[in-house]
Amino acid sequence: MNNPGLDEPISNDAKDVEQQKVDEDAAKEEHEQAFLEPNRYWFASTAFPLIAGTFGPMASTFSICALAVHWRVSIPEGAAEQNGIEIDDPKWLIAINAVQLVIALISNLALLMNMARRLRFAIAQPITIIGWYLSSLTLISLTACAAGPLKIEPSATHAFTQAYYYAIIAAALYFMVATLMVVTVWGAYKGHFPQEFQLTMSQRTLMLQTILYFVYLLCGAVVFSYIEGWKFLDAVYWADFTLLTVGIGDYSPATHLGRSLLFPYAIGGIIILGLVIGSIRSLVLERGKEKMSARMVEKERRRLIKRIEKKNKSSILEPITDDKPSASTASSSPLPGNERERREKEFLLMRRIQQEATTKRRWTSLVISGTTWFLLWFTGAAVFQATEYGQNWTYFGSLYFSYTSLLTIGYGDFYPQSNSGKPFFVFWSLLAVPSLTILISNMGDTIVKMIKDLTLWIGTVTVLPEEHGVRAALKDSAKKVTRGRLFNDLETPPGIVGESNKPGVGEEKDEATEDKNAPESAAQDVQTDRACREKKHAHARARGHQELPKNKHHYHHLLIQEISDVTKHLNANPPREYGYDEWAWYLKLIGEDEDSADTHRKALRNPKIDGEGLGVAMSGGKEDEKVEWSWVGNRSPLMGIKGEAEWVLERLTAKLEEELAVLRREEEEREWAAEVGTHLRERV
Repeated sequence: MNNPGLDEPISNDAKDVEQQKVDEDAAKEEHEQAFLEPNRYWFASTAFPLIAGTFGPMASTFSICALAVHWRVSIPEGAAEQNGIEIDDPKWLIAINAVQLVIALISNLALLMNMARRLRFAIAQPITIIGWYLSSLTLISLTACAAGPLKIEPSATHAFTQAYYYAIIAAALYFMVATLMVVTVWGAYKGHFPQEFQLTMSQRTLMLQTILYFVYLLCGAVVFSYIEGWKFLDAVYWADFTLLTVGIGDYSPATHLGRSLLFPYAIGGIIILGLVIGSIRSLVLERGKEKMSARMVEKERRRLIKRIEKKNKSSILEPITDDKPSASTASSSPLPGNERERREKEFLLMRRIQQEATTKRRWTSLVISGTTWFLLWFTGAAVFQATEYGQNWTYFGSLYFSYTSLLTIGYGDFYPQSNSGKPFFVFWSLLAVPSLTILISNMGDTIVKMIKDLTLWIGTVTVLPEEHGVRAALKDSAKKVTRGRLFNDLETPPGIVGESNKPGVGEEKDEATEDKNAPESAAQDVQTDRACREKKHAHARARGHQELPKNKHHYHHLLIQEISDVTKHLNANPPREYGYDEWAWYLKLIGEDEDSADTHRKALRNPKIDGEGLGVAMSGGKEDEKVEWSWVGNRSPLMGIKGEAEWVLERLTAKLEEELAVLRREEEEREWAAEVGTHLRERV
């Protein structure tokens, strides 16, 4: 019996599974080759749509504010502009303003449906871009009319309301987000990235969370304006500094009902705001950090190869084959004598590249976020000084107000009162608070870490000496500061080659004794001890030249055991980094031999995106097809934005699947041969 009601759900599930597979393949390809693409492509394909998805709803919110209230007021004698009497706007202005708001909302909906993959890119983007441009140009025309033909003289007794300034801000935002989406569409049209947003689930929900926050803010403003008797736009201003926890204090609920509703309203808004800031933080600090880190590693890699080639030290990058003598036999330079030693030197050079790139990325992120924060601070102070001319604010007073608002202190001794100052504060504060969150997060990896390390060092050399004494601690500190140039027990070869021998560059060190005084949790201590034991075990395997089992079942059991061990490393914090011996063992498991130069090559300084993976495990089951690679090349497993444990787990799993597929084929062949034999015997 056919049930037609099941057809559609089953087909939808099938489409979801297929789409998930496409997403996984696209993400895999992005991880493998992300470092070869310029950062501008990531900004155009991912960051710009998310920025538009955040600022588009903000612009529509300001458009609603611009439509809800008349744009002009008459100022009574002796009164301020915020207490002016509203003047009716022409009906045609209100109608056109309402039409542009509807167009802008349709544009936001089209972008949201495109991000949710309910509307195709080719349909959604023209609607979004044209709609936002129309809304921007319409608001620009309306505000120009209000400031020109509709302006009422004398100017001293007439002024614009907050709604007029909200319209100006909305027009600027619409134009900005529409232009960003034009860049995205142009990049997709040129083929730099697919005509589909490569967004994670949390990134797709960012726009929905932003819409929810602004709807919540406006609804609260409507309710409290009615309860407390405030003007609607003053209630919007109050709701903004309340949900952002600035708490300026010039407006506060005075009724019993208003104070009662504040309890659920404030906590609900803070939760929604936390979701939005968390998504923005995920975009900037996690996704953006991965892309920036991968690109910086690639630039550092190219810079190192160029420096090595310039100093004629490129022999360390050339594989040592059996028929090719080692360069160390013909030169006094302490180069490796066999391929495994050379590969270990390459590996340590790659670790140095990673460390230098990570340091640069952290400080670059701090400089960018710090510059943004200071720009908001100083620029905001200048604007507040100009808008609050009626209060005669000095620039220092504006700096003071901006600073206390940025840090959400909100003393309340300074606050905006003008019709232009309040809308700008709402817009400015919505930018300032998330930027402060990002700045504090970036400081945790740099300045805060330096202060923590300095505190531990002071304790080590004063009241909390280590086991080896104060003198040993001072020597160790000097060695770290000078990168091994002072108090180095081993003589380091000069030049580029010697850099791979410097301490602190990925060598097999005892992590359990590296930072004894660090305030780590018990779980971190256990994790560190386990990692130390695994590294010692890998080093023992490397010294003993452990071979893979000849028996296939034993080999499969070994793969399963290693997969189980690597799975435990996926959620390690900080992310697990394997030593060279561990990498050599895992590569041997998937068919790569570090002792043989068959699949090794000299690293390319300027590679192109080739889509090639690494080793037999990535050759699509063709065992005779192998990919040549280098530890400091573009095909290195240490390149890209994928974690080392995740990379190893994928390759081990692929190898196990390949082996089991071979067993299945052999079993099917045996069964077929048995059936044929039985059939022949029956005929005889």
